[in-house]
Amino acid sequence: MSVQNMINELTNRRNAIEIGGRDAAISKVHADSKMTARERIENLLDTNSFVEIGTFVKSRSTNFNLSVKDTPADGVVTGYGTVEGRLVYVYSQDVTVLGGALGEMHAKKICNVYDMAMKTGAPIIALLDSTGLRLQESTDALNGFGEIFLKQTLASGVVPQITAILGTCGGGATIIPSLSDFTFMTKKATSLFVSSPNSLDSKSETLETIASADFHSKETGIIDFVAEDEKSLLTEIRNLIEILPSNNFEEAPIYDSNDDLNRISAELNEIVPEDLSAGFDMKAIISSIADNNLFVETKANYGQMVVTGFIRLNGQSVGVVANQTAGNEGLLSSSACEKGTNFVKICDSFNIPVVTFTDIAGFNATVEEEKAGISKAVSKLLYAFANATVPKVNIVVGRGFGTAYIAMNSKHIGADFVYAWPNSKIAMMNSDSAVRIMYADELNDASMSAEDMANKTAQYEELQASPYAAASRGYVDDIIEPAATRKRVIAALEMLYSKREARPDKKHGTV
Repeated sequence: MSVQNMINELTNRRNAIEIGGRDAAISKVHADSKMTARERIENLLDTNSFVEIGTFVKSRSTNFNLSVKDTPADGVVTGYGTVEGRLVYVYSQDVTVLGGALGEMHAKKICNVYDMAMKTGAPIIALLDSTGLRLQESTDALNGFGEIFLKQTLASGVVPQITAILGTCGGGATIIPSLSDFTFMTKKATSLFVSSPNSLDSKSETLETIASADFHSKETGIIDFVAEDEKSLLTEIRNLIEILPSNNFEEAPIYDSNDDLNRISAELNEIVPEDLSAGFDMKAIISSIADNNLFVETKANYGQMVVTGFIRLNGQSVGVVANQTAGNEGLLSSSACEKGTNFVKICDSFNIPVVTFTDIAGFNATVEEEKAGISKAVSKLLYAFANATVPKVNIVVGRGFGTAYIAMNSKHIGADFVYAWPNSKIAMMNSDSAVRIMYADELNDASMSAEDMANKTAQYEELQASPYAAASRGYVDDIIEPAATRKRVIAALEMLYSKREARPDKKHGTV
């Protein structure tokens, strides 16, 4: 055979593989307003940057007549490319080939991509669309799941792992997004479930009620970002990649900023109401200090008593954790603590500074929270902040009450800088409640007048609840004008850029 004939054979073989499950199957995918596995990669990566790995891999199982079925690329497209010029690895399950079901060689291709991502220190992106485990390769497929989970575990905190649910993700495959750092999901034609609705004890459930993007973004917190369609989802992944470093040895990329680092935000001087219990939108404060007012929120629908997400300050990526008092009383719930904990751990793993905006009145006092073990959830949030060695800055913009305040990146657990706005209050509890407890006997026997009560409350405000009282003890580093928050935080982070902080030598903590 001549060289030209061999080249023609190569081209023909490659073209046949790239068609996947053939025209009929591809047409069905397009009819559902979805992309094929390869189209998703093309839309995700920089133009013409994708290099496929393992193109000619296919199933080697002969059980149940599997050998007579064509399995191009064994149902998963794997390789590498770039996002804004930065190296990333990607695998995209091909639902047109055996439903994208995971088998032995399918898993080996994914594991190979993980190995390469770990060697080169680059993010890995999973585009999931699969009917699940390939039953014809049962034990080999189970081994494949286990090997993927092991790779994910080893990669956790080393390279960013981003997963997108673009079709069905059921059974064991649901572990993949749960082991990832960030998970995306489209609103329509997608489902994420361990057990299908018809196998549950309640027969009234449907995929919409227990497996949809809406359900998981609100109830379980598995989904970080919900997108209208696949194209916008892939664009959002690109935007997230730009914020994150490529691995745990690198700093997050710093971009030139056209936003004045000394910009004053005069609106912040008026944003907090005189009555701190009235509540206000913390997202407005976050956006106000961010470069170009851009805030990328994570888990927006879950644990809404806490807000988490990314901003840039003078071009530097910064993670934000904030108490949200708009629509609630400024309390911590167990789901909010879980959300904050996971986010702080991701920031710490990838060298992203953490800035907190604190307005916390206490814990969500419900029977449901006690059953959920809120004290354990709070301890995990506290541990995450205390254990983090990245630069940590806290701004007390409202209340800082009790042990809930301690858990919110306070000076007491290792914040590098704590600033307070002049209207803030830092104490065990609000002054009125404290005085009522301190003078309970006098109030019971009516020996204290209303005027005396007001005087005692004012005295407590000055001696114990004032930010100046906390600052006089070194628990607050400075009282700042709200409008100057942006430039003060930027200055603090610039000073902390070279921060190095050791922790006791241990294998890992147990919290």
